[in-house]
Amino acid sequence: MLFSCLAFQSAPAGQQAASLTATNPQESFDSGTKTDYTAGTVSLATGTWTLTDAVLGNTEADRKNGAQSVRLQQNGKLTMEFFVPNGATTVTVQHAIYGSDASSSWELWAQAQSCNCNKWTKVGNTVFTTSSTLQATAFTVNIAGNVKFEIRKTSGGPSRLNIDDFAVTDFGTVQPSIDNDHLALGNPSGAVTDVSYPGNYLMVKPQYKLSYNRDQGKANWVSWHLDASDRGGIDRQDDFREDLTLPEGWYKVLGTSYQSSGFDRGHLCPSADRTSSIENNSATFLMTNMMPQAPQNNQGPWADLENYARTFLPGNEVYIVCGSYGVGGTGSNGGLTNTIDNGRITVPKRTWKVIVILPVGDNDVARVTTTTRVIAVDMPNINTLDQNWGTHRTTVDAIETATGYDLLSALPVEVQTALESKVDAGPVN
Repeated sequence: MLFSCLAFQSAPAGQQAASLTATNPQESFDSGTKTDYTAGTVSLATGTWTLTDAVLGNTEADRKNGAQSVRLQQNGKLTMEFFVPNGATTVTVQHAIYGSDASSSWELWAQAQSCNCNKWTKVGNTVFTTSSTLQATAFTVNIAGNVKFEIRKTSGGPSRLNIDDFAVTDFGTVQPSIDNDHLALGNPSGAVTDVSYPGNYLMVKPQYKLSYNRDQGKANWVSWHLDASDRGGIDRQDDFREDLTLPEGWYKVLGTSYQSSGFDRGHLCPSADRTSSIENNSATFLMTNMMPQAPQNNQGPWADLENYARTFLPGNEVYIVCGSYGVGGTGSNGGLTNTIDNGRITVPKRTWKVIVILPVGDNDVARVTTTTRVIAVDMPNINTLDQNWGTHRTTVDAIETATGYDLLSALPVEVQTALESKVDAGPVN
Protein backbone atom coordinates (compact mmCIF):
# COMPACT_ATOMS: atom_id res chain seq x y z
CA MET A 1 0.00 0.00 0.00
CA LEU A 2 1.52 3.28 -1.09
CA PHE A 3 -1.18 5.45 0.52
CA SER A 4 -0.84 5.68 4.30
CA CYS A 5 -3.91 5.68 6.52
CA LEU A 6 -4.50 8.76 8.67
CA ALA A 7 -6.99 9.73 11.38
CA PHE A 8 -9.71 12.16 10.30
CA GLN A 9 -12.12 14.52 12.07
CA SER A 10 -14.74 17.13 11.25
CA ALA A 11 -13.76 20.57 10.01
CA PRO A 12 -13.14 23.03 12.85
CA ALA A 13 -15.78 25.74 13.14
CA GLY A 14 -15.17 28.65 10.81
CA GLN A 15 -13.01 26.78 8.29
CA GLN A 16 -14.17 26.49 4.71
CA ALA A 17 -15.63 23.08 3.76
CA ALA A 18 -17.21 22.89 0.33
CA SER A 19 -18.58 19.57 -0.85
CA LEU A 20 -19.00 17.42 -3.90
CA THR A 21 -22.35 15.93 -2.92
CA ALA A 22 -25.40 14.44 -4.55
CA THR A 23 -26.65 17.98 -5.35
CA ASN A 24 -23.33 18.80 -7.05
CA PRO A 25 -21.87 15.40 -7.90
CA GLN A 26 -18.76 16.59 -9.73
CA GLU A 27 -16.63 19.54 -10.68
CA SER A 28 -17.10 20.12 -14.41
CA PHE A 29 -14.69 23.10 -14.61
CA ASP A 30 -17.24 24.82 -16.86
CA SER A 31 -17.51 27.96 -14.72
CA GLY A 32 -14.66 30.35 -14.03
CA THR A 33 -11.97 31.79 -16.27
CA LYS A 34 -8.20 31.30 -16.33
CA THR A 35 -6.34 31.82 -19.58
CA ASP A 36 -2.66 31.98 -18.60
CA TYR A 37 -0.35 29.37 -17.08
CA THR A 38 0.83 31.52 -14.17
CA ALA A 39 -0.20 29.99 -10.84
CA GLY A 40 -3.50 31.41 -9.62
CA THR A 41 -6.82 30.61 -8.00
CA VAL A 42 -10.19 30.36 -9.69
CA SER A 43 -13.68 30.15 -8.22
CA LEU A 44 -15.59 27.14 -9.51
CA ALA A 45 -18.94 25.57 -8.69
CA THR A 46 -17.53 23.45 -5.87
CA GLY A 47 -15.17 26.05 -4.38
CA THR A 48 -11.79 27.63 -4.95
CA TRP A 49 -9.09 25.72 -6.83
CA THR A 50 -5.47 26.66 -7.55
CA LEU A 51 -4.17 26.02 -11.06
CA THR A 52 -0.39 25.92 -11.40
CA ASP A 53 1.03 25.70 -14.91
CA ALA A 54 -2.57 25.18 -15.93
CA VAL A 55 -5.48 26.99 -17.60
CA LEU A 56 -9.18 26.46 -18.14
CA GLY A 57 -9.18 25.48 -21.80
CA ASN A 58 -12.09 25.82 -24.21
CA THR A 59 -10.42 25.42 -27.60
CA GLU A 60 -11.26 22.75 -30.14
CA ALA A 61 -8.11 20.86 -29.12
CA ASP A 62 -9.15 20.75 -25.44
CA ARG A 63 -10.86 17.44 -24.63
CA LYS A 64 -13.90 18.30 -22.53
CA ASN A 65 -17.44 17.41 -21.55
CA GLY A 66 -19.20 20.74 -21.75
CA ALA A 67 -17.67 24.18 -22.21
CA GLN A 68 -14.14 23.67 -20.91
CA SER A 69 -11.68 21.52 -18.98
CA VAL A 70 -8.39 22.01 -17.17
CA ARG A 71 -5.29 21.95 -19.35
CA LEU A 72 -1.98 21.23 -17.60
CA GLN A 73 1.51 21.59 -19.04
CA GLN A 74 5.04 20.85 -17.75
CA ASN A 75 4.63 19.73 -14.09
CA GLY A 76 1.26 21.40 -13.68
CA LYS A 77 -0.99 21.00 -10.65
CA LEU A 78 -4.71 21.25 -9.95
CA THR A 79 -5.34 21.78 -6.23
CA MET A 80 -8.51 21.97 -4.10
CA GLU A 81 -8.41 24.87 -1.65
CA PHE A 82 -11.25 23.38 0.40
CA PHE A 83 -11.92 20.14 2.25
CA VAL A 84 -14.58 17.65 1.24
CA PRO A 85 -16.51 17.21 4.52
CA ASN A 86 -18.12 13.83 3.92
CA GLY A 87 -14.93 11.87 3.28
CA ALA A 88 -14.42 9.89 0.12
CA THR A 89 -14.94 6.32 -1.01
CA THR A 90 -13.74 6.91 -4.55
CA VAL A 91 -12.48 9.71 -6.75
CA THR A 92 -13.15 9.55 -10.49
CA VAL A 93 -11.37 11.75 -13.01
CA GLN A 94 -11.80 12.14 -16.78
CA HIS A 95 -8.54 12.68 -18.67
CA ALA A 96 -7.16 12.86 -22.21
CA ILE A 97 -4.18 14.18 -24.11
CA TYR A 98 -4.57 17.72 -25.48
CA GLY A 99 -4.84 17.94 -29.25
CA SER A 100 -2.20 15.78 -30.90
CA ASP A 101 0.28 16.04 -28.02
CA ALA A 102 2.20 13.02 -26.76
CA SER A 103 1.17 10.94 -23.75
CA SER A 104 1.38 12.29 -20.21
CA SER A 105 1.49 10.79 -16.72
CA TRP A 106 -0.19 12.16 -13.62
CA GLU A 107 -1.06 11.28 -10.02
CA LEU A 108 -3.78 11.91 -7.44
CA TRP A 109 -2.68 13.12 -3.99
CA ALA A 110 -4.71 13.64 -0.81
CA GLN A 111 -4.33 15.77 2.31
CA ALA A 112 -6.11 15.17 5.62
CA GLN A 113 -7.31 18.26 7.45
CA SER A 114 -6.86 16.62 10.85
CA CYS A 115 -3.08 16.30 10.60
CA ASN A 116 -2.59 20.09 10.42
CA CYS A 117 0.70 19.39 8.69
CA ASN A 118 0.07 20.23 5.01
CA LYS A 119 1.23 16.72 4.16
CA TRP A 120 0.14 15.31 0.80
CA THR A 121 0.04 11.55 0.25
CA LYS A 122 -0.19 9.75 -3.08
CA VAL A 123 -3.39 7.77 -3.76
CA GLY A 124 -3.14 4.64 -5.93
CA ASN A 125 -0.97 4.28 -9.02
CA THR A 126 0.47 6.79 -11.45
CA VAL A 127 -1.91 7.16 -14.42
CA PHE A 128 -0.66 7.18 -18.01
CA THR A 129 -2.90 9.19 -20.35
CA THR A 130 -2.57 7.95 -23.92
CA SER A 131 -5.94 8.65 -25.52
CA SER A 132 -7.21 11.79 -27.25
CA THR A 133 -10.70 10.82 -26.07
CA LEU A 134 -11.66 11.43 -22.44
CA GLN A 135 -11.23 8.30 -20.33
CA ALA A 136 -12.37 7.76 -16.74
CA THR A 137 -9.96 6.60 -14.03
CA ALA A 138 -11.31 5.67 -10.59
CA PHE A 139 -9.21 5.77 -7.42
CA THR A 140 -10.18 3.83 -4.30
CA VAL A 141 -9.77 6.26 -1.40
CA ASN A 142 -11.96 5.12 1.55
CA ILE A 143 -11.25 8.08 3.84
CA ALA A 144 -13.85 8.78 6.52
CA GLY A 145 -13.13 12.44 7.18
CA ASN A 146 -12.29 15.86 5.81
CA VAL A 147 -9.93 15.59 2.88
CA LYS A 148 -8.86 17.55 -0.16
CA PHE A 149 -7.16 16.46 -3.37
CA GLU A 150 -4.52 17.54 -5.83
CA ILE A 151 -3.72 16.31 -9.34
CA ARG A 152 -0.05 16.46 -10.33
CA LYS A 153 1.20 16.11 -13.89
CA THR A 154 4.42 14.11 -13.45
CA SER A 155 5.72 13.63 -16.99
CA GLY A 156 6.92 17.23 -17.41
CA GLY A 157 7.78 18.47 -20.87
CA PRO A 158 5.68 20.34 -23.41
CA SER A 159 2.93 17.71 -23.80
CA ARG A 160 -0.34 18.94 -22.39
CA LEU A 161 -3.00 17.05 -20.44
CA ASN A 162 -6.75 17.71 -20.11
CA ILE A 163 -8.57 16.96 -16.85
CA ASP A 164 -12.36 17.08 -16.56
CA ASP A 165 -15.29 15.98 -14.39
CA PHE A 166 -13.60 15.47 -11.02
CA ALA A 167 -16.08 13.45 -8.92
CA VAL A 168 -16.00 12.27 -5.30
CA THR A 169 -18.36 9.72 -3.76
CA ASP A 170 -19.02 10.22 -0.06
CA PHE A 171 -17.35 7.85 2.36
CA GLY A 172 -19.52 4.80 3.01
CA THR A 173 -21.16 4.87 -0.41
CA VAL A 174 -21.72 1.30 -1.55
CA GLN A 175 -19.71 0.60 -4.68
CA PRO A 176 -20.71 -1.81 -7.46
CA SER A 177 -19.86 -5.42 -6.76
CA ILE A 178 -16.58 -6.57 -8.31
CA ASP A 179 -16.29 -10.33 -8.50
CA ASN A 180 -13.81 -12.74 -10.02
CA ASP A 181 -11.97 -10.11 -12.04
CA HIS A 182 -8.28 -10.92 -12.33
CA LEU A 183 -7.43 -7.36 -11.23
CA ALA A 184 -10.24 -6.96 -8.69
CA LEU A 185 -7.69 -6.26 -5.94
CA GLY A 186 -5.80 -3.69 -8.01
CA ASN A 187 -3.37 -3.11 -10.87
CA PRO A 188 0.01 -3.32 -9.07
CA SER A 189 2.03 -1.15 -11.45
CA GLY A 190 -0.69 0.86 -13.16
CA ALA A 191 0.02 -1.05 -16.38
CA VAL A 192 -1.62 0.24 -19.56
CA THR A 193 -2.16 -1.29 -22.99
CA ASP A 194 -0.03 1.26 -24.80
CA VAL A 195 3.12 0.56 -26.81
CA SER A 196 4.55 3.82 -25.46
CA TYR A 197 5.09 1.95 -22.18
CA PRO A 198 7.02 -1.18 -23.23
CA GLY A 199 8.26 -1.79 -19.70
CA ASN A 200 4.76 -1.89 -18.21
CA TYR A 201 2.45 -3.12 -20.97
CA LEU A 202 -0.93 -4.46 -19.82
CA MET A 203 -2.09 -7.70 -21.46
CA VAL A 204 -5.63 -8.90 -20.79
CA LYS A 205 -6.49 -12.55 -21.30
CA PRO A 206 -9.57 -14.52 -20.21
CA GLN A 207 -7.35 -16.67 -17.98
CA TYR A 208 -5.21 -13.93 -16.32
CA LYS A 209 -3.92 -10.38 -16.70
CA LEU A 210 -0.30 -9.31 -16.73
CA SER A 211 2.19 -6.48 -17.03
CA TYR A 212 4.77 -7.33 -19.69
CA ASN A 213 8.29 -5.94 -19.93
CA ARG A 214 9.43 -5.98 -23.55
CA ASP A 215 13.09 -5.31 -22.82
CA GLN A 216 13.26 -8.07 -20.19
CA GLY A 217 11.34 -10.61 -22.28
CA LYS A 218 9.11 -11.57 -19.35
CA ALA A 219 6.18 -10.39 -17.27
CA ASN A 220 6.65 -8.00 -14.37
CA TRP A 221 3.66 -9.67 -12.71
CA VAL A 222 0.65 -11.86 -13.51
CA SER A 223 -2.65 -11.66 -11.61
CA TRP A 224 -5.58 -14.08 -11.61
CA HIS A 225 -8.66 -15.30 -9.77
CA LEU A 226 -9.03 -19.00 -8.92
CA ASP A 227 -12.10 -20.95 -7.89
CA ALA A 228 -13.48 -24.46 -8.36
CA SER A 229 -14.85 -23.63 -11.82
CA ASP A 230 -11.27 -23.21 -13.09
CA ARG A 231 -10.45 -26.81 -12.24
CA GLY A 232 -11.43 -29.81 -14.34
CA GLY A 233 -10.04 -32.93 -15.94
CA ILE A 234 -8.08 -31.42 -18.81
CA ASP A 235 -4.53 -32.73 -19.21
CA ARG A 236 -1.50 -30.46 -19.20
CA GLN A 237 -1.03 -29.25 -22.79
CA ASP A 238 2.74 -28.51 -22.66
CA ASP A 239 2.43 -26.34 -25.78
CA PHE A 240 5.03 -23.71 -24.86
CA ARG A 241 4.94 -21.03 -27.58
CA GLU A 242 5.39 -17.38 -28.44
CA ASP A 243 2.57 -14.93 -27.65
CA LEU A 244 1.38 -13.59 -31.00
CA THR A 245 -0.72 -10.89 -29.31
CA LEU A 246 2.39 -8.90 -28.40
CA PRO A 247 2.66 -5.63 -30.37
CA GLU A 248 4.07 -5.75 -33.87
CA GLY A 249 7.84 -5.40 -33.93
CA TRP A 250 8.39 -6.64 -30.36
CA TYR A 251 10.62 -9.66 -29.87
CA LYS A 252 8.50 -12.71 -29.10
CA VAL A 253 10.14 -15.24 -26.79
CA LEU A 254 9.91 -18.72 -28.26
CA GLY A 255 9.07 -21.96 -26.56
CA THR A 256 12.68 -23.01 -27.20
CA SER A 257 14.31 -19.77 -25.99
CA TYR A 258 15.22 -21.21 -22.55
CA GLN A 259 16.86 -24.31 -24.02
CA SER A 260 20.19 -25.28 -22.37
CA SER A 261 20.05 -22.15 -20.19
CA GLY A 262 19.89 -24.02 -16.88
CA PHE A 263 16.56 -22.35 -16.07
CA ASP A 264 13.01 -23.72 -16.20
CA ARG A 265 10.23 -22.11 -18.14
CA GLY A 266 8.58 -21.17 -14.87
CA HIS A 267 4.84 -20.58 -14.95
CA LEU A 268 3.45 -17.51 -13.22
CA CYS A 269 -0.22 -18.53 -13.56
CA PRO A 270 0.22 -22.31 -13.21
CA SER A 271 -1.11 -24.90 -15.61
CA ALA A 272 -2.99 -26.71 -12.84
CA ASP A 273 -5.00 -23.55 -12.04
CA ARG A 274 -6.58 -23.73 -15.50
CA THR A 275 -7.75 -27.28 -16.22
CA SER A 276 -11.39 -26.54 -17.08
CA SER A 277 -10.78 -26.53 -20.86
CA ILE A 278 -8.03 -27.15 -23.38
CA GLU A 279 -8.08 -23.47 -24.35
CA ASN A 280 -7.66 -22.29 -20.76
CA ASN A 281 -4.84 -24.70 -20.00
CA SER A 282 -3.08 -23.94 -23.26
CA ALA A 283 -3.12 -20.21 -22.45
CA THR A 284 -0.86 -20.81 -19.45
CA PHE A 285 1.90 -22.03 -21.80
CA LEU A 286 2.30 -18.70 -23.58
CA MET A 287 5.83 -17.45 -22.99
CA THR A 288 4.50 -14.14 -21.67
CA ASN A 289 3.38 -16.22 -18.67
CA MET A 290 6.90 -17.56 -18.04
CA MET A 291 10.02 -16.44 -16.19
CA PRO A 292 13.51 -18.01 -16.08
CA GLN A 293 13.34 -19.93 -12.83
CA ALA A 294 16.00 -21.99 -11.09
CA PRO A 295 14.77 -25.62 -11.20
CA GLN A 296 14.98 -26.05 -7.43
CA ASN A 297 12.88 -22.90 -7.03
CA ASN A 298 10.29 -23.74 -9.68
CA GLN A 299 9.98 -27.46 -8.90
CA GLY A 300 10.43 -27.08 -5.15
CA PRO A 301 8.85 -24.45 -2.87
CA TRP A 302 7.22 -22.56 -5.74
CA ALA A 303 5.36 -25.67 -6.93
CA ASP A 304 4.48 -26.65 -3.36
CA LEU A 305 2.93 -23.23 -2.75
CA GLU A 306 0.95 -23.50 -5.99
CA ASN A 307 -0.41 -26.84 -4.83
CA TYR A 308 -1.20 -25.43 -1.39
CA ALA A 309 -3.24 -22.57 -2.88
CA ARG A 310 -5.45 -25.09 -4.65
CA THR A 311 -6.21 -26.95 -1.41
CA PHE A 312 -8.53 -24.09 -0.41
CA LEU A 313 -10.95 -25.05 -3.18
CA PRO A 314 -13.88 -25.61 -3.47
CA GLY A 315 -15.04 -23.85 -0.31
CA ASN A 316 -12.95 -20.76 -1.00
CA GLU A 317 -11.88 -18.59 -3.89
CA VAL A 318 -8.36 -17.27 -4.20
CA TYR A 319 -6.81 -14.14 -5.68
CA ILE A 320 -3.16 -14.50 -6.66
CA VAL A 321 -0.58 -12.09 -8.03
CA CYS A 322 3.07 -13.02 -8.54
CA GLY A 323 6.16 -11.92 -10.37
CA SER A 324 9.88 -11.36 -10.12
CA TYR A 325 12.39 -8.58 -9.67
CA GLY A 326 16.10 -7.87 -9.69
CA VAL A 327 18.71 -9.27 -12.05
CA GLY A 328 20.78 -12.45 -11.75
CA GLY A 329 19.90 -16.00 -10.74
CA THR A 330 21.70 -19.31 -10.44
CA GLY A 331 20.32 -22.23 -12.41
CA SER A 332 21.35 -25.83 -12.89
CA ASN A 333 24.41 -24.83 -14.94
CA GLY A 334 25.89 -23.09 -11.91
CA GLY A 335 27.21 -19.56 -11.71
CA LEU A 336 25.30 -16.29 -11.66
CA THR A 337 23.40 -15.64 -14.90
CA ASN A 338 21.91 -12.24 -15.74
CA THR A 339 20.33 -12.95 -19.14
CA ILE A 340 19.56 -15.80 -21.50
CA ASP A 341 18.51 -16.04 -25.17
CA ASN A 342 21.39 -13.81 -26.31
CA GLY A 343 20.52 -11.12 -23.79
CA ARG A 344 16.86 -10.88 -24.73
CA ILE A 345 15.46 -12.39 -21.52
CA THR A 346 16.40 -11.11 -18.06
CA VAL A 347 16.98 -13.70 -15.35
CA PRO A 348 15.40 -12.37 -12.14
CA LYS A 349 17.11 -12.35 -8.76
CA ARG A 350 13.93 -12.97 -6.76
CA THR A 351 10.47 -14.48 -7.28
CA TRP A 352 7.44 -13.37 -5.23
CA LYS A 353 3.79 -14.22 -4.77
CA VAL A 354 0.80 -12.87 -2.83
CA ILE A 355 -2.27 -15.04 -2.18
CA VAL A 356 -5.59 -13.77 -0.75
CA ILE A 357 -8.07 -16.41 0.43
CA LEU A 358 -11.83 -15.76 0.71
CA PRO A 359 -14.87 -17.95 1.36
CA VAL A 360 -16.93 -18.31 -1.80
CA GLY A 361 -19.30 -15.37 -2.13
CA ASP A 362 -20.17 -12.16 -3.94
CA ASN A 363 -18.76 -8.62 -3.83
CA ASP A 364 -15.26 -9.95 -3.18
CA VAL A 365 -13.41 -6.69 -2.58
CA ALA A 366 -15.91 -5.62 0.08
CA ARG A 367 -15.53 -8.99 1.84
CA VAL A 368 -11.78 -8.72 2.38
CA THR A 369 -11.31 -7.75 6.03
CA THR A 370 -8.43 -7.13 8.41
CA THR A 371 -8.58 -10.84 9.38
CA THR A 372 -8.50 -12.27 5.83
CA ARG A 373 -5.62 -14.67 5.35
CA VAL A 374 -2.95 -13.28 3.04
CA ILE A 375 0.19 -15.25 2.20
CA ALA A 376 3.18 -13.35 0.82
CA VAL A 377 6.43 -15.05 -0.16
CA ASP A 378 9.73 -13.79 -1.61
CA MET A 379 12.22 -16.45 -2.74
CA PRO A 380 15.76 -16.23 -4.12
CA ASN A 381 16.03 -17.49 -7.70
CA ILE A 382 18.79 -19.97 -6.95
CA ASN A 383 19.21 -23.73 -7.02
CA THR A 384 20.17 -24.04 -3.35
CA LEU A 385 17.23 -22.36 -1.59
CA ASP A 386 15.30 -23.76 1.39
CA GLN A 387 12.68 -26.15 0.00
CA ASN A 388 10.05 -25.26 2.61
CA TRP A 389 8.00 -22.41 1.14
CA GLY A 390 6.93 -21.35 4.61
CA THR A 391 10.43 -20.14 5.41
CA HIS A 392 10.18 -17.61 2.57
CA ARG A 393 7.12 -15.84 3.98
CA THR A 394 7.32 -12.07 4.24
CA THR A 395 4.99 -9.05 4.26
CA VAL A 396 3.20 -7.47 1.35
CA ASP A 397 4.79 -4.21 2.48
CA ALA A 398 8.25 -5.72 1.98
CA ILE A 399 7.41 -6.88 -1.54
CA GLU A 400 6.07 -3.42 -2.36
CA THR A 401 9.29 -1.85 -1.12
CA ALA A 402 11.37 -4.24 -3.22
CA THR A 403 9.33 -3.86 -6.42
CA GLY A 404 7.82 -0.37 -6.22
CA TYR A 405 4.36 -1.85 -6.86
CA ASP A 406 1.13 -0.98 -5.03
CA LEU A 407 -0.40 -4.36 -4.21
CA LEU A 408 -4.00 -4.85 -3.05
CA SER A 409 -4.61 -1.20 -3.90
CA ALA A 410 -8.36 -1.68 -4.47
CA LEU A 411 -8.90 -2.58 -0.82
CA PRO A 412 -9.90 0.04 1.77
CA VAL A 413 -6.88 1.80 3.24
CA GLU A 414 -7.42 0.48 6.76
CA VAL A 415 -7.65 -3.10 5.43
CA GLN A 416 -4.45 -2.67 3.44
CA THR A 417 -2.68 -1.28 6.49
CA ALA A 418 -3.63 -4.29 8.60
CA LEU A 419 -3.03 -7.02 6.02
CA GLU A 420 0.11 -5.79 4.31
CA SER A 421 2.19 -5.47 7.48
CA LYS A 422 1.66 -9.05 8.69
CA VAL A 423 3.72 -12.16 8.00
CA ASP A 424 1.42 -15.15 7.53
CA ALA A 425 1.68 -17.64 10.38
CA GLY A 426 -0.81 -20.21 9.13
CA PRO A 427 -0.21 -23.85 8.21
CA VAL A 428 1.90 -24.71 5.16
CA ASN A 429 0.19 -27.92 4.09
